[in-house]
Amino acid sequence: MASHTTADGRYDDPTGESGPIIEMNNAKVTYDGGETFVLDDVSLSVERNEVVGVVGESGSGKSMLASAMLDAIPDPGQLSGEVLYHRPDGTTVDVLELSDEELRQFRWEEVAMVFQGAMSSFNPTMKIGGHFEETLKAHDARVPEGMEFARELLSDLYLDPERILDSYPHELSGGMTQRALIALSLVLEPDVLVMDEPTAALDLLMQRSILTLLEELQQKYDLTMVFITHDLPLVAALADRMAVMYAFDLIEVAPRDQLIGNSGHPYTRALLNSTPNLDAPLSEMRPIEGQSPAPVNVPAGCSYAPRCPLATDECREVDPDFYKTGDGHRTACHRWEEARERITLNFETAGDGAGSGGSEGGS
Repeated sequence: MASHTTADGRYDDPTGESGPIIEMNNAKVTYDGGETFVLDDVSLSVERNEVVGVVGESGSGKSMLASAMLDAIPDPGQLSGEVLYHRPDGTTVDVLELSDEELRQFRWEEVAMVFQGAMSSFNPTMKIGGHFEETLKAHDARVPEGMEFARELLSDLYLDPERILDSYPHELSGGMTQRALIALSLVLEPDVLVMDEPTAALDLLMQRSILTLLEELQQKYDLTMVFITHDLPLVAALADRMAVMYAFDLIEVAPRDQLIGNSGHPYTRALLNSTPNLDAPLSEMRPIEGQSPAPVNVPAGCSYAPRCPLATDECREVDPDFYKTGDGHRTACHRWEEARERITLNFETAGDGAGSGGSEGGS
Protein backbone atom coordinates (compact mmCIF):
# COMPACT_ATOMS: atom_id res chain seq x y z
CA MET A 1 0.00 0.00 0.00
CA ALA A 2 1.03 3.64 -0.39
CA SER A 3 2.97 5.37 2.38
CA HIS A 4 0.50 7.43 4.40
CA THR A 5 3.11 9.73 5.92
CA THR A 6 0.96 12.89 6.06
CA ALA A 7 -1.71 11.50 8.37
CA ASP A 8 -0.49 13.32 11.45
CA GLY A 9 -2.84 16.31 11.49
CA ARG A 10 -1.65 18.13 14.59
CA TYR A 11 -3.88 18.78 17.58
CA ASP A 12 -4.24 22.51 18.24
CA ASP A 13 -3.57 22.85 21.97
CA PRO A 14 -4.79 26.27 23.18
CA THR A 15 -2.27 26.18 26.03
CA GLY A 16 0.58 26.37 23.56
CA GLU A 17 2.23 23.33 25.16
CA SER A 18 1.41 20.89 22.38
CA GLY A 19 3.97 18.83 20.53
CA PRO A 20 4.16 15.19 19.57
CA ILE A 21 4.89 12.75 22.36
CA ILE A 22 4.61 9.65 20.16
CA GLU A 23 5.25 9.46 16.42
CA MET A 24 4.70 6.29 14.42
CA ASN A 25 6.36 6.42 11.02
CA ASN A 26 5.59 3.77 8.40
CA ALA A 27 4.95 1.12 11.04
CA LYS A 28 4.36 -2.36 9.64
CA VAL A 29 3.54 -5.61 11.39
CA THR A 30 3.94 -8.80 9.37
CA TYR A 31 3.61 -12.52 9.89
CA ASP A 32 4.57 -15.50 7.71
CA GLY A 33 7.98 -14.10 6.88
CA GLY A 34 6.61 -10.77 5.74
CA GLU A 35 3.86 -12.17 3.53
CA THR A 36 0.90 -11.24 5.76
CA PHE A 37 0.35 -7.64 6.87
CA VAL A 38 -1.69 -6.91 10.00
CA LEU A 39 -0.49 -3.30 10.21
CA ASP A 40 0.32 -1.77 6.86
CA ASP A 41 2.57 1.29 6.68
CA VAL A 42 0.84 3.33 9.38
CA SER A 43 2.00 6.82 10.34
CA LEU A 44 0.39 8.72 13.19
CA SER A 45 1.48 11.35 15.69
CA VAL A 46 -0.01 11.72 19.15
CA GLU A 47 0.26 15.17 20.68
CA ARG A 48 1.17 15.75 24.31
CA ASN A 49 -1.88 15.91 26.62
CA GLU A 50 -4.41 15.08 23.91
CA VAL A 51 -6.83 12.17 23.65
CA VAL A 52 -6.75 10.28 20.36
CA GLY A 53 -9.55 7.85 19.60
CA VAL A 54 -8.80 5.03 17.15
CA VAL A 55 -11.93 3.39 15.75
CA GLY A 56 -12.77 0.66 13.27
CA GLU A 57 -14.48 -2.69 12.86
CA SER A 58 -13.22 -5.82 14.61
CA GLY A 59 -10.17 -7.15 12.80
CA SER A 60 -9.19 -3.79 11.31
CA GLY A 61 -5.81 -3.65 13.06
CA LYS A 62 -6.68 -1.36 15.99
CA SER A 63 -5.24 -3.63 18.68
CA MET A 64 -2.11 -4.20 16.61
CA LEU A 65 -1.65 -0.43 16.38
CA ALA A 66 -1.88 -0.17 20.18
CA SER A 67 0.62 -2.99 20.67
CA ALA A 68 3.00 -1.44 18.13
CA MET A 69 3.17 1.77 20.17
CA LEU A 70 4.80 -0.24 22.97
CA ASP A 71 6.69 -2.71 20.75
CA ALA A 72 4.53 -5.44 22.26
CA ILE A 73 3.65 -7.40 19.12
CA PRO A 74 2.85 -11.06 19.85
CA ASP A 75 5.39 -13.56 18.49
CA PRO A 76 6.15 -14.40 15.73
CA GLY A 77 5.04 -11.00 14.43
CA GLN A 78 7.68 -8.61 13.08
CA LEU A 79 7.40 -4.84 13.65
CA SER A 80 9.32 -2.43 11.43
CA GLY A 81 9.35 1.32 10.85
CA GLU A 82 9.77 3.88 13.63
CA VAL A 83 8.01 4.48 16.92
CA LEU A 84 9.50 7.67 18.35
CA TYR A 85 8.85 8.71 21.94
CA HIS A 86 9.62 12.33 22.83
CA ARG A 87 10.42 12.57 26.52
CA PRO A 88 9.54 15.64 28.62
CA ASP A 89 13.27 16.40 28.99
CA GLY A 90 13.54 16.95 25.23
CA THR A 91 15.26 13.68 24.34
CA THR A 92 13.83 11.25 21.79
CA VAL A 93 14.10 7.47 21.64
CA ASP A 94 13.05 4.98 18.98
CA VAL A 95 11.07 2.41 20.95
CA LEU A 96 12.08 -0.30 18.47
CA GLU A 97 15.75 0.27 19.35
CA LEU A 98 15.35 -0.17 23.12
CA SER A 99 16.95 -3.12 24.91
CA ASP A 100 14.72 -5.63 26.70
CA GLU A 101 15.37 -3.95 30.06
CA GLU A 102 14.82 -0.45 28.65
CA LEU A 103 11.61 -1.63 27.01
CA ARG A 104 10.34 -3.15 30.27
CA GLN A 105 10.83 0.17 32.02
CA PHE A 106 9.35 2.15 29.12
CA ARG A 107 6.13 0.11 29.08
CA TRP A 108 5.17 1.01 32.64
CA GLU A 109 7.05 4.16 33.53
CA GLU A 110 6.56 6.18 30.34
CA VAL A 111 3.78 4.55 28.32
CA ALA A 112 1.34 2.17 30.02
CA MET A 113 -1.35 0.02 28.45
CA VAL A 114 -4.74 -1.20 29.59
CA PHE A 115 -5.55 -4.37 27.67
CA GLN A 116 -8.93 -5.89 26.87
CA GLY A 117 -10.43 -7.94 29.69
CA ALA A 118 -9.32 -6.64 33.07
CA MET A 119 -9.87 -9.99 34.80
CA SER A 120 -7.28 -11.74 32.62
CA SER A 121 -4.73 -9.04 33.46
CA PHE A 122 -4.73 -9.95 37.16
CA ASN A 123 -3.29 -13.04 38.84
CA PRO A 124 -6.40 -14.66 40.39
CA THR A 125 -4.38 -15.95 43.37
CA MET A 126 -3.04 -12.51 44.33
CA LYS A 127 -4.93 -9.69 46.01
CA ILE A 128 -5.16 -6.40 44.13
CA GLY A 129 -2.80 -4.78 46.63
CA GLY A 130 -0.18 -7.40 45.82
CA HIS A 131 -0.29 -6.42 42.15
CA PHE A 132 0.45 -2.81 43.04
CA GLU A 133 3.31 -3.76 45.38
CA GLU A 134 4.80 -6.18 42.84
CA THR A 135 4.70 -3.54 40.09
CA LEU A 136 6.35 -0.93 42.29
CA LYS A 137 9.12 -3.31 43.39
CA ALA A 138 9.77 -4.48 39.82
CA HIS A 139 10.51 -0.90 38.83
CA ASP A 140 12.55 -0.03 41.93
CA ALA A 141 9.93 2.45 43.11
CA ARG A 142 9.48 3.30 46.79
CA VAL A 143 6.63 1.04 47.89
CA PRO A 144 5.16 3.13 50.77
CA GLU A 145 4.91 6.27 48.62
CA GLY A 146 3.69 4.22 45.67
CA MET A 147 0.93 2.59 47.69
CA GLU A 148 -0.22 5.99 48.93
CA PHE A 149 -0.47 7.11 45.31
CA ALA A 150 -2.34 3.88 44.50
CA ARG A 151 -4.89 4.76 47.17
CA GLU A 152 -5.24 8.24 45.70
CA LEU A 153 -5.81 6.80 42.21
CA LEU A 154 -8.41 4.34 43.48
CA SER A 155 -10.19 7.19 45.27
CA ASP A 156 -10.07 9.23 42.05
CA LEU A 157 -11.89 6.31 40.42
CA TYR A 158 -14.55 6.33 43.17
CA LEU A 159 -13.40 3.09 44.75
CA ASP A 160 -12.79 2.30 48.43
CA PRO A 161 -8.98 1.89 48.40
CA GLU A 162 -8.69 -0.42 51.41
CA ARG A 163 -11.47 -2.70 50.25
CA ILE A 164 -10.07 -2.96 46.72
CA LEU A 165 -6.47 -3.53 47.80
CA ASP A 166 -7.57 -6.30 50.18
CA SER A 167 -9.72 -8.08 47.57
CA TYR A 168 -8.98 -10.82 45.07
CA PRO A 169 -9.93 -10.04 41.45
CA HIS A 170 -12.87 -12.46 41.47
CA GLU A 171 -14.37 -10.64 44.47
CA LEU A 172 -14.87 -7.46 42.44
CA SER A 173 -17.44 -6.57 39.81
CA GLY A 174 -16.38 -6.04 36.21
CA GLY A 175 -16.49 -2.27 36.59
CA MET A 176 -14.44 -2.36 39.80
CA THR A 177 -11.85 -4.65 38.24
CA GLN A 178 -11.52 -2.41 35.20
CA ARG A 179 -11.06 0.67 37.34
CA ALA A 180 -8.48 -1.13 39.50
CA LEU A 181 -6.56 -2.01 36.34
CA ILE A 182 -6.62 1.62 35.20
CA ALA A 183 -5.25 2.66 38.60
CA LEU A 184 -2.54 -0.01 38.39
CA SER A 185 -1.51 1.22 34.94
CA LEU A 186 -1.05 4.74 36.34
CA VAL A 187 0.76 3.91 39.58
CA LEU A 188 4.20 4.59 38.06
CA GLU A 189 2.95 7.92 36.69
CA PRO A 190 3.39 7.33 32.94
CA ASP A 191 2.93 10.21 30.51
CA VAL A 192 0.84 8.15 28.07
CA LEU A 193 -1.99 5.69 28.66
CA VAL A 194 -2.93 3.39 25.76
CA MET A 195 -6.27 1.64 26.24
CA ASP A 196 -7.39 -1.25 24.05
CA GLU A 197 -11.19 -1.65 24.29
CA PRO A 198 -11.13 -0.84 28.03
CA THR A 199 -14.91 -0.87 28.38
CA ALA A 200 -15.85 -3.65 25.95
CA ALA A 201 -17.14 -6.14 28.56
CA LEU A 202 -19.09 -3.58 30.60
CA ASP A 203 -22.70 -2.47 30.45
CA LEU A 204 -23.59 0.87 28.90
CA LEU A 205 -23.98 2.69 32.21
CA MET A 206 -20.56 1.55 33.46
CA GLN A 207 -18.98 2.41 30.10
CA ARG A 208 -20.20 5.99 30.38
CA SER A 209 -19.13 6.16 34.01
CA ILE A 210 -15.58 5.03 33.22
CA LEU A 211 -15.44 7.47 30.32
CA THR A 212 -16.23 10.33 32.72
CA LEU A 213 -13.60 9.08 35.16
CA LEU A 214 -10.98 8.88 32.40
CA GLU A 215 -11.73 12.45 31.44
CA GLU A 216 -11.22 13.54 35.05
CA LEU A 217 -7.95 11.60 35.31
CA GLN A 218 -6.69 13.04 32.04
CA GLN A 219 -7.24 16.57 33.25
CA LYS A 220 -5.89 16.01 36.78
CA TYR A 221 -2.68 14.26 35.74
CA ASP A 222 -2.10 15.88 32.29
CA LEU A 223 -2.24 12.48 30.63
CA THR A 224 -1.93 11.72 26.97
CA MET A 225 -4.42 9.00 26.01
CA VAL A 226 -4.87 6.70 23.05
CA PHE A 227 -8.31 5.06 23.22
CA ILE A 228 -8.80 2.03 20.94
CA THR A 229 -12.41 0.97 20.37
CA HIS A 230 -15.02 -0.21 17.89
CA ASP A 231 -17.56 2.01 19.70
CA LEU A 232 -17.49 5.28 17.81
CA PRO A 233 -20.02 7.21 19.96
CA LEU A 234 -18.14 6.21 23.11
CA VAL A 235 -14.78 7.56 21.99
CA ALA A 236 -16.36 10.61 20.35
CA ALA A 237 -17.44 11.80 23.78
CA LEU A 238 -13.82 11.80 25.01
CA ALA A 239 -11.44 12.32 22.09
CA ASP A 240 -9.83 15.52 20.85
CA ARG A 241 -8.87 13.82 17.61
CA MET A 242 -9.96 10.62 15.91
CA ALA A 243 -8.34 8.14 13.55
CA VAL A 244 -10.27 5.56 11.54
CA MET A 245 -8.75 2.21 10.62
CA TYR A 246 -9.78 -0.11 7.84
CA ALA A 247 -7.97 -3.20 6.55
CA PHE A 248 -4.89 -2.69 8.76
CA ASP A 249 -4.28 0.91 7.76
CA LEU A 250 -5.43 4.40 8.71
CA ILE A 251 -7.86 5.90 6.24
CA GLU A 252 -8.89 9.15 7.95
CA VAL A 253 -7.47 11.32 10.75
CA ALA A 254 -9.18 14.51 11.92
CA PRO A 255 -10.21 16.62 14.90
CA ARG A 256 -13.26 14.96 16.44
CA ASP A 257 -15.89 17.46 15.34
CA GLN A 258 -14.58 17.51 11.77
CA LEU A 259 -14.59 13.74 11.51
CA ILE A 260 -18.10 13.43 12.90
CA GLY A 261 -19.61 16.36 11.05
CA ASN A 262 -17.64 16.48 7.81
CA SER A 263 -15.79 13.21 7.25
CA GLY A 264 -14.48 12.61 3.75
CA HIS A 265 -13.98 8.86 3.52
CA PRO A 266 -16.97 6.77 2.38
CA TYR A 267 -16.12 4.15 5.01
CA THR A 268 -16.08 6.70 7.83
CA ARG A 269 -19.45 8.03 6.72
CA ALA A 270 -20.82 4.48 6.45
CA LEU A 271 -19.47 3.70 9.92
CA LEU A 272 -21.19 6.78 11.33
CA ASN A 273 -24.47 5.91 9.64
CA SER A 274 -24.36 2.30 10.86
CA THR A 275 -24.15 3.42 14.50
CA PRO A 276 -27.39 2.81 16.46
CA ASN A 277 -29.19 5.97 17.56
CA LEU A 278 -31.87 5.50 20.20
CA ASP A 279 -33.66 8.66 19.03
CA ALA A 280 -33.81 7.67 15.36
CA PRO A 281 -36.07 5.09 13.68
CA LEU A 282 -34.47 1.75 12.81
CA SER A 283 -35.09 2.44 9.13
CA GLU A 284 -32.46 5.18 9.22
CA MET A 285 -29.70 2.84 10.42
CA ARG A 286 -27.63 1.69 7.46
CA PRO A 287 -25.47 -1.40 7.99
CA ILE A 288 -22.29 -1.54 5.94
CA GLU A 289 -22.65 -4.11 3.19
CA GLY A 290 -19.94 -6.69 2.59
CA GLN A 291 -17.01 -7.68 4.78
CA SER A 292 -13.60 -6.20 5.46
CA PRO A 293 -10.73 -8.17 3.89
CA ALA A 294 -8.61 -10.76 5.67
CA PRO A 295 -4.87 -10.07 6.05
CA VAL A 296 -4.07 -12.53 3.25
CA ASN A 297 -6.65 -11.06 0.88
CA VAL A 298 -6.33 -7.26 0.93
CA PRO A 299 -7.26 -6.05 -2.58
CA ALA A 300 -5.07 -3.88 -4.77
CA GLY A 301 -5.85 -0.19 -4.89
CA CYS A 302 -8.10 1.18 -2.18
CA SER A 303 -8.89 -1.62 0.26
CA TYR A 304 -12.45 -0.31 0.69
CA ALA A 305 -13.20 -0.25 -3.05
CA PRO A 306 -15.05 -3.63 -3.13
CA ARG A 307 -17.61 -2.24 -0.62
CA CYS A 308 -17.66 1.38 -1.74
CA PRO A 309 -20.65 2.74 -3.73
CA LEU A 310 -18.44 5.44 -5.25
CA ALA A 311 -15.53 3.23 -6.37
CA THR A 312 -14.09 3.70 -9.87
CA ASP A 313 -11.35 1.92 -11.80
CA GLU A 314 -8.85 4.37 -10.28
CA CYS A 315 -9.95 3.33 -6.79
CA ARG A 316 -9.57 -0.34 -7.62
CA GLU A 317 -6.11 0.13 -9.15
CA VAL A 318 -4.40 2.99 -7.27
CA ASP A 319 -4.00 3.02 -3.50
CA PRO A 320 -4.74 6.61 -2.41
CA ASP A 321 -2.32 8.70 -0.40
CA PHE A 322 -3.77 11.11 2.13
CA TYR A 323 -5.49 14.22 0.83
CA LYS A 324 -5.73 17.33 2.98
CA THR A 325 -9.48 17.70 3.41
CA GLY A 326 -9.58 20.31 6.19
CA ASP A 327 -7.53 21.88 8.95
CA GLY A 328 -5.65 18.95 10.50
CA HIS A 329 -7.93 16.65 8.49
CA ARG A 330 -6.46 13.95 6.22
CA THR A 331 -8.45 11.47 4.14
CA ALA A 332 -7.12 8.55 2.07
CA CYS A 333 -9.74 8.63 -0.67
CA HIS A 334 -9.66 9.66 -4.33
CA ARG A 335 -13.33 10.66 -4.19
CA TRP A 336 -13.61 12.39 -0.83
CA GLU A 337 -15.35 15.46 -2.26
CA GLU A 338 -18.02 13.32 -3.90
CA ALA A 339 -18.41 11.30 -0.69
CA ARG A 340 -19.28 14.48 1.21
CA GLU A 341 -21.84 15.41 -1.42
CA ARG A 342 -23.50 12.06 -1.99
CA ILE A 343 -23.35 10.18 1.34
CA THR A 344 -25.55 12.02 3.84
CA LEU A 345 -24.72 11.75 7.53
CA ASN A 346 -27.43 10.90 10.06
CA PHE A 347 -25.16 10.36 13.05
CA GLU A 348 -25.39 12.18 16.39
CA THR A 349 -23.22 11.45 19.39
CA ALA A 350 -24.62 10.72 22.81
CA GLY A 351 -21.81 12.58 24.57
CA ASP A 352 -21.91 16.27 25.47
CA GLY A 353 -20.03 18.52 23.10
CA ALA A 354 -19.12 15.75 20.73
CA GLY A 355 -20.71 17.35 17.74
CA SER A 356 -23.48 16.28 15.44
CA GLY A 357 -23.53 14.66 12.07
CA GLY A 358 -26.52 16.70 11.00
CA SER A 359 -24.60 19.94 10.54
CA GLU A 360 -23.75 19.22 6.95
CA GLY A 361 -25.56 17.13 4.48
CA GLY A 362 -25.25 15.56 1.10
CA SER A 363 -27.83 15.32 -1.57
